[in-house]
Amino acid sequence: MKYLVVIEPTDTGYSAYSPDLPGCVSTGATREEVERNMPGAIELHIEGLREEGYSIPAPSTSSSYVEVIA
Repeated sequence: MKYLVVIEPTDTGYSAYSPDLPGCVSTGATREEVERNMPGAIELHIEGLREEGYSIPAPSTSSSYVEVIA
């Protein structure tokens, strides 16, 4: 499955989350690090959902950019 991951800069590096998996987050000192960390965070999150008997949300979020004149 492919889940959308949103990556944002922070004061100390980067953070990431997946809108389809509330509570699933990761951090890293660099963008590359947070991108490497996020698949493991998603796998761990899904494993926890299964262990607790919750259903696994299907990926449904998408993204796009819009251009505006500012």
